[in-house]
Amino acid sequence: MFGELLGDDPGAGFGAFGVVFGVVAVVIGLGFVAMIVTVAVRSARMAKRGQNPFTMQEDLAYQAMQSRTLAPERSLEQRLAELDDLHARGVISDEEHRAARAEALRG
Repeated sequence: MFGELLGDDPGAGFGAFGVVFGVVAVVIGLGFVAMIVTVAVRSARMAKRGQNPFTMQEDLAYQAMQSRTLAPERSLEQRLAELDDLHARGVISDEEHRAARAEALRG
């Protein structure tokens, strides 16, 4: 009896624990493999679309900062002054100027 507890048989006493430990180790290992495969597949898809998966967060942040959605709202007076300036410099035509002013005034 004491011989079994002291480990005379190297495999004795760890039967159920050994099996559970082995199963848990396999599940964790499969989880890591699944994560690696998922990252590789997503990276390949992004590369096919011309996106760099390693700089995607910075690219999105840059695009968000450049978008008009996040730009501070300009007052009506500022928008009309901008349109008048564009018209005076010849960037927009008379018709474009009238249409843009009408749109700005409509809100």
